[in-house]
Amino acid sequence: MAEENQTEATQNEAPKQQFAMQRIYLKDLSFEAPMGVEAFKQQWKPSVNQDLNTKTNKVEDGLYEVTLTLTVTVKLGEETAFLVEVQQAGLFTVAGIEGQQLAQVLNTTCPQILFPYAREAIDNAVTKGSFPALMLPPINFDALFAQAVAQAKAEAEKSEASVN
Repeated sequence: MAEENQTEATQNEAPKQQFAMQRIYLKDLSFEAPMGVEAFKQQWKPSVNQDLNTKTNKVEDGLYEVTLTLTVTVKLGEETAFLVEVQQAGLFTVAGIEGQQLAQVLNTTCPQILFPYAREAIDNAVTKGSFPALMLPPINFDALFAQAVAQAKAEAEKSEASVN
């Protein structure tokens, strides 16, 4: 009798949430110094532009590949001193998480884990290119996700208003 009650209780429970990092790997790394030696002849007062993007690919049920692409362009005046791009990826097990909560995990938690690895890969490439170390500031992926959700909601409301 006790076993029957325990089985019923187990069946009525919500699926257990699970999140685990399986692997982190460097998917792509590119470094270009189009100015060549001319970059070293000038006073070092760069302007830095940083772009980032995330992409999620469902590999199989409960297994997702998340790729964080980080591109940094450093200019001296109007000319590009160097450009470095890294695609840092990871395989993550995510189970028992659905809908908006799944989207948030894949777009905030996973990139937050990948970012330090991407930052290190960029810094290594830059210093091997004989440029000063590039200390990228932390990124608040939760704030970026909230902003993207709010923007998508505003665009959807705008589309509905223009249809009516």
